[in-house]
Amino acid sequence: MKAVFLLNFTKFVEWTAGEFGAQNSPMEICILGDDPFGSTLDRIVEGEVVNGRKVAAQRIKQAPPPKSCQILFVAKSEKDVSKVLAGLGPGVLTVGEGDGFMRDGGMIAFVIENRRVRFEINQAAAENAGIKLSSRLLNVAKSIQ
Repeated sequence: MKAVFLLNFTKFVEWTAGEFGAQNSPMEICILGDDPFGSTLDRIVEGEVVNGRKVAAQRIKQAPPPKSCQILFVAKSEKDVSKVLAGLGPGVLTVGEGDGFMRDGGMIAFVIENRRVRFEINQAAAENAGIKLSSRLLNVAKSIQ
């Protein structure tokens, strides 16, 4: 389910055109740390196009350079999450898991509620990064800070 959410987030977030490397650059979903999705995420994004851009997934070992990732999923295995998040430039939607991720400055945190995957949103963090979240996304969030 979390992999499907990552893809769907791309459809309900607005980035400025300047947040992409080039006009034909794909929309990159980056996974930092231990990959909980495996090949599932690759299968889900295969052939997907959002706002005229192909969607791609990549695994990375360190914080991404500017404009290389539009969504950054930070795995629980990652150390010093607050430092990673603070070092990101504008235009990166950050996604992680649990309450601690939100406290560290993350924008969307997956939580489990009644054995279902839900998510919480830190709208101020998104706005500070120049990311506009759709009201449709905000309406389905478990909570908004």
